[in-house]
Amino acid sequence: MKTFEKVQKALEERGYRVRVFPSGAAAADYLDETLAGKTVGFGGSMTLKDLQLYERLSVRNQVIWHWTQEAKSARRKAMGTDVYLTSVNALAETGELVNIDGTGNRTAATLFGHETVYFVIGRNKLTPSYEEAVWRARNVAAPKRAKQMGQKTPCAVNCDRCYDCKSPERICRGLVTLWGPMMGMEAEVLLVDEDLGL
Repeated sequence: MKTFEKVQKALEERGYRVRVFPSGAAAADYLDETLAGKTVGFGGSMTLKDLQLYERLSVRNQVIWHWTQEAKSARRKAMGTDVYLTSVNALAETGELVNIDGTGNRTAATLFGHETVYFVIGRNKLTPSYEEAVWRARNVAAPKRAKQMGQKTPCAVNCDRCYDCKSPERICRGLVTLWGPMMGMEAEVLLVDEDLGL
């Protein structure tokens, strides 16, 4: 698909395995087949929710997700699974993956501990440059998520940008940029030609 040619090349040069799918349904089919019999951890991700991957993968796998189980315990258990599924807040066409996190479980899981991490990324997360990816993560994805969670932060109230607030309800506590897969862990990026997540 022409939409992803540049970013696919950039990601592959950085060491990621990359697959391109015409739809979220096709990506879900691939994951269902590929991950059969594995223990699977989920990051907090509207993309995964949009694709109903928890329900689907739970048929043939043990799936740990803090959105469907007791949160504190599930976050810890998900760190010990064979594979981890998540998305990103933004992906630069130059190949950098950008994520913002509040508790750190999602970002930590992309850095260490699993055989493979799968990033499921819709076309709406794509930006031309790294700087624009960071901007998108902070000023588009994070405010939308804060509003969705019912937070009382300035970004959630106005849903327009990051105010770099000091609110105790602030959900953006850390930002992680991946320049490539971490050593000792494989990473696969699934690029989906439809809008997914925030």
